Amino acid sequence: MLKMAIAAFLLMTAGVLLAAAEIGDDGLHKEDWFKITFRDIAEDIEAAKADGKRLAIIFEQRGCSYCAKMHEELLTDPEVRDFIEANYHVVQYNMFGDEEVTDLDGEVLTEKTAARKWGYVFTPTIVFLPETAPENLTVRDAAVATMPGAFGKWTFLDMFRWVAEKGYEGDEHFQVYHARHINELRAAGRLDAE
Repeated sequence: MLKMAIAAFLLMTAGVLLAAAEIGDDGLHKEDWFKITFRDIAEDIEAAKADGKRLAIIFEQRGCSYCAKMHEELLTDPEVRDFIEANYHVVQYNMFGDEEVTDLDGEVLTEKTAARKWGYVFTPTIVFLPETAPENLTVRDAAVATMPGAFGKWTFLDMFRWVAEKGYEGDEHFQVYHARHINELRAAGRLDAE
């Protein structure tokens, strides 16, 4: 009986360890499909476009429980992960980091001064950039959408879908788009969250 209890405990522990995202030296959770770039925003937008994708920047910080939830619950969900990976280049920024960043207006900053310049104070904050790099704008002014904070699966995924579908160019506000999608999920018997 004791051997069975120990085996069950080890299986549960292994499951938790497998679900946990890798944490880098900077204390941020890592995804192997996140892009490593020189953080030149214009170049990153063009590289994403060349792959038929959009650029999304995720600001995170060490010890952020909401960032951990995003990585461990949302980005491990195959429906969420597969959609984002298929449609976006995602570049991770450390809200308090010192890596060099080149804004769309040409100003060279650190990650932390970029976060201040652009007005991002919550982690995670996901910034969605346009398909083509504009000139002489800041990232904050060029962004087509921004998602500050952590949300449940459907809000999170719907924001990525709405941007991919260019909902920001139409008349359907994100909240209306999201409510419509929630009703569709409810009707299909798929509403397991939110």
